[in-house]
Amino acid sequence: MTTPRIAFVGAGNMAASLIGGLRAQGIEASAIRASDRGAEQRSKITAEHGIATFESNAEAIKGADVVVLSVKPQVMKDVCLDLAPHVTPQQLIVSIAAGISCASLQSWLGPRAIVRCMPNTPALLREGASGLFANAQVSDEQRTQAQELLGAVGISVWLDTEEQIDAVTAVSGSGPAYFFLLIEAMTAAGEKLGLSRETAAQLTLQTALGAARMAVSSDVDASELRRRVTSPAGTTEAAIKTFQADGFEALVEKALNAAADRSAELAEQLGK
Repeated sequence: MTTPRIAFVGAGNMAASLIGGLRAQGIEASAIRASDRGAEQRSKITAEHGIATFESNAEAIKGADVVVLSVKPQVMKDVCLDLAPHVTPQQLIVSIAAGISCASLQSWLGPRAIVRCMPNTPALLREGASGLFANAQVSDEQRTQAQELLGAVGISVWLDTEEQIDAVTAVSGSGPAYFFLLIEAMTAAGEKLGLSRETAAQLTLQTALGAARMAVSSDVDASELRRRVTSPAGTTEAAIKTFQADGFEALVEKALNAAADRSAELAEQLGK
């Protein structure tokens, strides 16, 4: 398969991370273009990645095989309505905007091959996790193009139904904030136990990093890893029992359900 020509509509942080990932994989600058209303952002993207940038969205997508919609959800409708006369049936539309359904995109752009995806902020470090859903018009070749695009900044998984995007939003889309909250809480608790804030933060961050790397590289699941480091009647068991006595697992489930419900609500509001 030849390298697709990719156009980004909107050149914010997530688009910049995708462009950087593609360039790091050896994709030529000539195969990538981007549009953005901000002259400063256009200059920054060109300087960092050597790609052509445009103020006009319509100009940016001319001749592209893949059009990545990376503008804020609140302006997506207006952007799509302006783009509609310029999008061709052969182009794959990839939306990375939260809460915008395929049905909404089709109502604004017409019947198109659309892949909707939910990346997360670690994509900025090429450690992202993305869920992808393709509508019926997407070909096998276009699925590969979308997966390689998101694969430039981390892992990507295909979803069976579009509704599962809400679950992805709850688990990985919003997920980094949950870990940040735990890091905050552990750092504060360590400080109260007598450590300096700097020491507590260093220990917490390295522990989070080490635990994540162990889980990713292990051939057993997280529950088994937890059991292996939890000695009977030991310090870890004392902490784990305290978490569980206060309903830790139920609280996590409740929080993720709240995130998924809110994702569905936003999709309904933003799609009008």
